[in-house]
Amino acid sequence: QVQLVESGGGLVQVGDSLTLSCGASGPEFDRYAMAWFRQAPGKEREFVFVASIDWIAANTYYADSVKGRFTISRDNHENTLYLEMNSLKSEDTAVYYCAAEYTLRHPPFSQNEYTYWGQGTQVTVSS
Repeated sequence: QVQLVESGGGLVQVGDSLTLSCGASGPEFDRYAMAWFRQAPGKEREFVFVASIDWIAANTYYADSVKGRFTISRDNHENTLYLEMNSLKSEDTAVYYCAAEYTLRHPPFSQNEYTYWGQGTQVTVSS
């Protein structure tokens, strides 16, 4: 079992950059596929896929809306997942969640395939 805690959210301006972190506690972090999802304002029941990374960081995947602007990475020695966000847009405003699934296969894209979730961190992009 793994516990996840996100940090790094905040209020930024359009065009700014921000890096989110997700610290994990528990054994075998390097056996988990990891992902970032987000919930936009007014859509609290909808987790939208942002990016994912496999257990060894060999493969990364991105939603079209963030491709080229966001970078997902992980440090298995530090048990930490990152999301570097550049060229932020107002539509990136959301609560961002990290998620984990114990698997050595490619990381899932659906929220339903992730067992462990953090509490979320708010990102607000102001114009």
